[in-house]
Amino acid sequence: MSKFEGNAITWFELPITDMRRAVGFYETLLDTKLQEWPGDEPCFMFPAREGGVAGSLVRRPKHDPSSNGAMVYLNVDGKLDEVLTRAHAIEGTVLLPRTQIPGGFGFYACVQDSEGNHVGLHSR
Repeated sequence: MSKFEGNAITWFELPITDMRRAVGFYETLLDTKLQEWPGDEPCFMFPAREGGVAGSLVRRPKHDPSSNGAMVYLNVDGKLDEVLTRAHAIEGTVLLPRTQIPGGFGFYACVQDSEGNHVGLHSR
């Protein structure tokens, strides 16, 4: 079964206005390296395992950052507290602190990124 058959989400894009600032924000927040993707439009991909859901930061006309649209939850499994601490250090805004999800589904929190997007963080 491919990731397209087994997951509701197959790809996501976070719109940004300042690529360098956004890449720095997410690389620091998630303590990882984003991969530049070649093409006509600036794009940096989040790391993903084979068969997993992937996504990127993109800068496009008419694709504006927003705190009022769809929410993407990034996996920070086992590191939610560390990530929230880094969010404060890089002037990210913690919109919702660590919150338990009923039913044993872990914890989540929400931050506003350097571009104004409202982004969720999830940890088991």
